Amino acid sequence: MTVVWINGAFGAGKTTTARELIELIPNSTLFDPEVIGGALAHLLPPKHLAEVGDFQDLPIWRRLVIDTAAAMLAELGGTLVVPMTLLRQEYRDEIFGGLAARRIPVNHILLAPAETILRERIAGREVPPDLPDGEMRIRRWSFDHIEPYRAALASWLTADAHPVDTSDLTPYQTAARIAEAVNSGAVPVCDIVQTPEPTAETLAAGVLLFDEQDRVLLVDPTYKPGWEFPGGVVEPGEAPARAGMREVAEETGIHLEEVPSLLVVDWERPAPPGFGGLRLLFDGGLLASAEAERLLLPGPELRDWRFVTEEEAAELLPPVRYERLRWALRARERGAAFYLEAGVPLG
Repeated sequence: MTVVWINGAFGAGKTTTARELIELIPNSTLFDPEVIGGALAHLLPPKHLAEVGDFQDLPIWRRLVIDTAAAMLAELGGTLVVPMTLLRQEYRDEIFGGLAARRIPVNHILLAPAETILRERIAGREVPPDLPDGEMRIRRWSFDHIEPYRAALASWLTADAHPVDTSDLTPYQTAARIAEAVNSGAVPVCDIVQTPEPTAETLAAGVLLFDEQDRVLLVDPTYKPGWEFPGGVVEPGEAPARAGMREVAEETGIHLEEVPSLLVVDWERPAPPGFGGLRLLFDGGLLASAEAERLLLPGPELRDWRFVTEEEAAELLPPVRYERLRWALRARERGAAFYLEAGVPLG
């Protein structure tokens, strides 16, 4: 099972190309995430919808895209062809990471006509006689998003996706070129890393690393939204502290020489769709400035990293995770670990 994600500016011909592509790739199915957005317009309160400018900004849309794609592949197998513009890297990371968690590889294709050609195609879109206003709004939407598309090209998109210049290609020729590139392996599977989603309670180990100003290191993972400590799920048969050291090395490139000491044991209660489990935080000690300069970025696991004060961490971390950090810092000061339940110390 695999996903071929066709990205590109609004008006680049993604859906038309996708329809041609499913005729060229055996056992392939079209999945247009626009359907999810249309359904949410009927499911969510209008006031809630009015708070966002684009349904992609709704976390429920991104979650449903992942879940629907996985469910379709589980039902049908083969290849899922997904025509959808993704211009925000964090949304790409969240969706592709969610698919990776289900062991679904993604081939990321970018339709990249010259901008003059793109503008001509948008301007030349046919206007259905019964929906002129709606079509004009779509056309204006496409023009308005050329600049965000250009910004994404300059920052991350061309380095991430396999570009196909469609300036002189028909939709069928574009689809044929994509099919050949996918079948030949010319389009690599996205290297985004994600731990498979748990099916039961998990044990996770995080490691706190500090700079010379005693600020703590937070990282912004590519595979999920929000800031986090370096760390991850402990594998079967693995010692938790060693798991934390392994995760630090994989995520940041920093290899800790000494086994870190325990600061916090926190029981995270189940909150569907999550299963909860034990969360451990360890003290990885001081990172000298020369070591901090060796932090890996960009990479398959991290979008960003920064050293922050406790007050700054409160603005970046979810509340329970911040409480875990707060008590870990107190444990570091007093030299004794805390036992927490859902971020609250007991005993």
